Amino acid sequence: MWQSVSTAPYDQDLELAVMDRDGTHTLVFPCRRTLVGWVKSGTRERVEVSPTHWRLWGAGGRPADGG
Repeated sequence: MWQSVSTAPYDQDLELAVMDRDGTHTLVFPCRRTLVGWVKSGTRERVEVSPTHWRLWGAGGRPADGG
């Protein structure tokens, strides 16, 4: 189940989504919330996105290992 991004935990692999009038748009790679913003879990590369919702990576049917 999707949760509001304001409740996203830090340092956990998460699936991010932007929900708007056109539907739900999800990122295809796991991300982590950090003190400075969102980063890709595998590379720690900064992700320039303003998500609206999150869920644990793997909860939506995606592989839990990110592959």
